[in-house]
Amino acid sequence: MRSAYTHIYMKTSLILTFILLALSIKYSTAQSAGAWTREELKMANTAGDADYLTGEEKDIVIYMNLARMDGERFFNTFLQDFIDDYNEKMKQYSNYERLRINRSAGYYRSLKTDLKNIKLLPVFWPDEALSWVAKQHAKDLNRNNFAAHRSSDGRMPKDRIAKVYPNRSSGENLAFGFSSGLGNICLLLLDKGVPDLGHRKMILNTSSQLNTVGVSIQPHKTYRHCAVIDFVALPH
Repeated sequence: MRSAYTHIYMKTSLILTFILLALSIKYSTAQSAGAWTREELKMANTAGDADYLTGEEKDIVIYMNLARMDGERFFNTFLQDFIDDYNEKMKQYSNYERLRINRSAGYYRSLKTDLKNIKLLPVFWPDEALSWVAKQHAKDLNRNNFAAHRSSDGRMPKDRIAKVYPNRSSGENLAFGFSSGLGNICLLLLDKGVPDLGHRKMILNTSSQLNTVGVSIQPHKTYRHCAVIDFVALPH
């Protein structure tokens, strides 16, 4: 990675292998939340006062921050809740073996290793202007019924982000099929079917000093839901 004042666009393939029918998975997170102190949960809740975000959009920020604060504990708590509930939901489909999250697969084992090495990374802070940028792209994805980082008018993430924060390091993650903050973050961290693990690397990034996020979850004509997370490096 180059400096925080150099544009960085993480070119990652979309996670199409996880795009499914609408999922209404209910997460039993009470037990997992109990593994974290009140102070830690408060520290992760940097979006708590962001009235321009929905509850699930705030959760996107919280769960990214928890994974960065203590990756191993996140892996053993919230991620396991998600996988258990997701796999149970997928049992109704005839192609369950392809859809399920396989705990012996390389993407799962590599995530376990990667998160074990994550401790006390700086938290992300939400930003209203950047969330507006993310929301416009999410609406574009729905309105024109496509799934790509390049917008319908040809702009890439660095171009859209530069409209509000020029000359900064930046990046973008997209996820499809989930309406919940936890579902979207677990999906991106697992990066099933994404060889370069680019979404995971973006969330756990330190080298480009990305510290500010804009988030939006919107409806999608094909995939029911789409989530856009834009990242930028700003002085704090």
